[in-house]
Order: sequence, then C-alpha cells, then structure tokens
Amino acid sequence: MGGEDLVELKFRLADGTDIGPSKYSPDTTVASLKEKILALWPKDKENYPKTIQDVKLINAGKILENNRTLAESRLPVGELPGGVITMHVVLRLPLSDKNNEKQQDDSPKKSSCSCTIL
Repeated sequence: MGGEDLVELKFRLADGTDIGPSKYSPDTTVASLKEKILALWPKDKENYPKTIQDVKLINAGKILENNRTLAESRLPVGELPGGVITMHVVLRLPLSDKNNEKQQDDSPKKSSCSCTIL
C-alpha cells in the first residue's frame, strides 16, 4: 500500500487539545482508533475514558461506529492531499453513584429525545 493511500487524522478533545496527527490505513477500524486514543490520552486530564465504549468519535457531524473502517465511514480518503482530518472526541463516562438516582429519573426523557442533522 502506497503512502498516498493513508489518511492523516488528529483527534480534538473537548478542551481543544489534540492527539496526533498520525497516518492510518483506510482499512483501520473505528474501534482500533479508539484504542489508540485511550493509549495516547493525556494523563493530566481530570476526566479520562476507561474503555472504548466511553469514547465517541465524531466526523462531519456523524458518530462513527466501532465495527466500521475509515473507508466505510465515508472519510474523504485521498480527497485532501496533504490535509489532516480532525475528528472530535466526546466522552460518555458512567455517572458516579451519587448521580444514579438522577440517571433513573432522566431515562424516560432520553428515549423521547430526537435530533436533526441539517
């Protein structure tokens, strides 16, 4: 596989700091990207993911699925010569025990929420 087939990605955290950029094959799965993020996560951050299930990757307004590859996720592979694609990293951390009661109260509201991407 030639170097031109690789996709250059960086991952933007909520506080604006970045992990990367690094180059990846279009055959790389989203789950393996999340594992890389876990390994490179800055140790000085207050909140940090413990598993890949705690991490959501967003590109072009879409949450990427763990079992899909970069190519299947419709990244613009090869469309940005020399360009770096920035993916946003969102954490979904489990609530602490003191918030369990609130989580149960919010459950019906979460199922009735709908979002529209324009």
